[in-house]
Amino acid sequence: MAERRSGNRLAALDGLRLLAALTVVFYHYVALARPWGHATDTIFPTAHRAAQYGWLGVEVFFLISGFVICMSVWGRTLGEFAVSRVSRLFPAYWAGILLTVAVVKTWPEVTSIRGWNAVITNLTMLQGGNNTPNVDPVHWTLFVELKFYLIVAVVVLFGVTYRNCLILCGVWTAAAALAPVLKTPLLTAFAMPQYAPFFIAGIAFYLMRRHRPNAVLWAIVILQLLLAQRYIPYRLATSVGKAAAEALPTWPARVIIIAAFALVGAIALGACDRIQWKWLTTAGALTYPLYLIHLNIGMTLIHHFRNRIPAPVLVTSVTALMLVTAWFIHRLIERPLGKWLRDTMRGGIDDVRRHVTPRRRHARRAAPPTPTAPHAAEGSHAAEDGHAPPPARTYESA
Repeated sequence: MAERRSGNRLAALDGLRLLAALTVVFYHYVALARPWGHATDTIFPTAHRAAQYGWLGVEVFFLISGFVICMSVWGRTLGEFAVSRVSRLFPAYWAGILLTVAVVKTWPEVTSIRGWNAVITNLTMLQGGNNTPNVDPVHWTLFVELKFYLIVAVVVLFGVTYRNCLILCGVWTAAAALAPVLKTPLLTAFAMPQYAPFFIAGIAFYLMRRHRPNAVLWAIVILQLLLAQRYIPYRLATSVGKAAAEALPTWPARVIIIAAFALVGAIALGACDRIQWKWLTTAGALTYPLYLIHLNIGMTLIHHFRNRIPAPVLVTSVTALMLVTAWFIHRLIERPLGKWLRDTMRGGIDDVRRHVTPRRRHARRAAPPTPTAPHAAEGSHAAEDGHAPPPARTYESA
């Protein structure tokens, strides 16, 4: 099957990623009562209505993640995939944790951190798996992403191919559909029924990008779009509260999800390839640190200055400050520390390979010779008729 490759960075995807992050920021700063001390419908009578759907930026993140991770893992070994994820996620995350702790400990106005055990566990990014509170509530999405990476890692072990990605989409769809009925905790935890449609659709969109769209891929996308509608009332209730959710219509959320699918589909099909504005690349780089630091720090600042600065000016100023802080984290911490982590982990993988590969070779040399079949001596070797087994694969360094 012919492959379609684009040499240009998908700047439009970076722009969509920043838009999703700003939507989440808008939701936290305008829709939630906690930083203001009371409901915000009187502070932002019009903006409040739109902000109540800003939590959907998370779903858009997951849709983009399915696309991007499938793209980034193609042709990589498991070691390379691990190196890319660790070096990408942890530097900004560690900076966000420490900065959030410093601000909250200094001004415990909207939240507090008691003891250091939770902070230390949060540094592993695995707190979601052992019932440890997040230092910042937005970090719950990172554990969802980690489970997605583990699922992708299984595919990497079998080989990232068009066929295997389709099998993943099918098996994951079935697991996510059955999980609520089977009520098996382990299956539910990894099938992630609420979020699986977005990851799976992102994978299908990337397959369209890499190869070409066809009926099978469109069927997967449409199915995921339909399945994504199932949990809108649940997500609305968990985001704005059950009482508020019952009074809100669900159609705006459905329209936003359809629009997100349409935008990522347009990017996958090349409709946005001409968009190559350089600032979008920078915007994409700021998205992750912005998401990590905006909630508790931003809410603390809003709460502290809410009676001194007009609300629209305060929200705009805090958002701008978070963007500037995200830029500093990206330039001063994420880039240099990420490079150090990549180099260090690659060196460690090379060291493992040097110790493991000679043993494998020695084992192969020590193996007794395989008796030659009578017909093989007559020139009917498997290699000659095209059925020779592939050479043994050794672990390659990232």
